[in-house]
Amino acid sequence: MDKTVEVNGRVYHWPKAPLVVICCDGSEPAYMEIAMAEGLMPNMKAMIAKGENLRGLCVIPSFTNPNNMSIVTGQPPAVHGICGNYLIDPATGLETMMNDPKWLRAPTIFSAFQKAGAKVCVVTAKDKLRLLLGKDLIFDGTAVAFSSEKADQATLADNGIADVLTFVGKPLPEVYSADLSEFVFAAGVKLMARDKPDLMYLSTTDYVQHKYAPGSAGGNSFYKMMDGYLGSLDALGATVVIIADHGMKDKHLVDGSPDVVYLQDVLDAAFGVGTSKVILPITDPYVVHHGALGSYATVYVKGVVPDDVARVISKLEGIDVVYSNAEGCAKFGLPPDRTGDLIVLSGGPTFTKVIGTSASKHDLSGLDAPLRSHGGLSEQEVPIIINRKAHNLPDNLRNFDAFFIGCNHV
Repeated sequence: MDKTVEVNGRVYHWPKAPLVVICCDGSEPAYMEIAMAEGLMPNMKAMIAKGENLRGLCVIPSFTNPNNMSIVTGQPPAVHGICGNYLIDPATGLETMMNDPKWLRAPTIFSAFQKAGAKVCVVTAKDKLRLLLGKDLIFDGTAVAFSSEKADQATLADNGIADVLTFVGKPLPEVYSADLSEFVFAAGVKLMARDKPDLMYLSTTDYVQHKYAPGSAGGNSFYKMMDGYLGSLDALGATVVIIADHGMKDKHLVDGSPDVVYLQDVLDAAFGVGTSKVILPITDPYVVHHGALGSYATVYVKGVVPDDVARVISKLEGIDVVYSNAEGCAKFGLPPDRTGDLIVLSGGPTFTKVIGTSASKHDLSGLDAPLRSHGGLSEQEVPIIINRKAHNLPDNLRNFDAFFIGCNHV
C-alpha cells in the first residue's frame, strides 16, 4: 500500500528512493547553463539527459530565509510566516531578526515525515537557518540537522550527530568562503552513503554568487566542484532535485559603485523624519557580501497617507512596483501582520537598482567586489533540475514544489 504524509495541505507519497533536495543558494540559471556548456558539469549534464531541466519561480521577497522555509514547508510565507530575515515585531514594535523558530507558523516536511517513521538529514551552510529547518525534529537516531558554520559544535543531543569534522573529513570552513558550501555537499554524500535517509535537504550559501557572475572563473570553479558531489549522490541511487532560493544580478553602475536609492533619506526629506520606517528584510548577521542592500523593502508609515508615500516612491528611478500591504501580500503570498504598509521592489530596466535606508547606515567597506544582490522580481527565476523523468507536473512551477515533485511526480 502506498504510504502518504499530509503536511500543510499537501499530500506527499513516500519517496521510492532516497530523496535529496538541494537548494543552491543564489543560483541564477545561467551559472549552471554556462558551466555545462563549457564542459565543467558532466554529471549534471548526464542527470538532465535522463531527467529534467526546468524553470520555476521563487517566492518574493527573493531572499534566503523566506524561500528556504517555503521549500521545506511546501507553502509560501503567508502559511509559514517567515517573510524575511528581519522585521518589525508586531507584538513589540521593535526591529528584530526572524531566525528564531518561534516565528515559524507551520510544520516542516521533515518533522511530518519523521513522525510518520522516516529518516531525515538536513545540512545547511549557515547556522541562522539550522534552527528553523530543524524545528520539531527529535534526535533519536532518525534525524540529523547541523550547519557547516558550526559543524564543530554538533552533538548527538542537539543535532543527531557528533564529531562531524572527522566524519566529513574536512576542517571547519570559513563563513565567507566557497568551502562553507562544499562542506554541505561533502556531508550530504557521507550521510547518504551511511544512513540512506528517506529525505535529505542540502542548503548552501550564496557567498560565491554575490562575488562572481555566471561564466566567471570563480563561478565556474564552484559549479565544477558541485558537479563532483552531484555525481556521487546520483551514483548512490538518490532522486536528486536541484533548485535555488533565488537568482542573483549585478547591482552596480559602470564604475563598479553600488546602484542604490537610499529610500529612508528620500522619505525623510519628503515627509519629515519619523513619519516612515524603511525595513530591509535582507538584513542578517552576514552582510559583508551585500551590505544589507537588496531589491525589496517594506515601509511603515505614521501620520501620513500611505498612498501619498507610494506615489513619491513610484516616481523614483529604478523602482519597479509599489504595493499596499493588502495588494502585495495577496500577490506574493505574504503574512500581512509581518509586512509593512507598503511593499517596494526595485531593479529598473537594467535590474541593477537596490534599496537602502539612509546612506549613513550602510557600511559598504566589506564589499571586495562590485555589488551583486537579489530580492526583486528579476531574481525570481530559478532552475528546477531532476535526475529522473517527471510526469504530470503542475503548471507554474515554484521552488517550494521541490519535495512534492520528488515524492509525487518522478
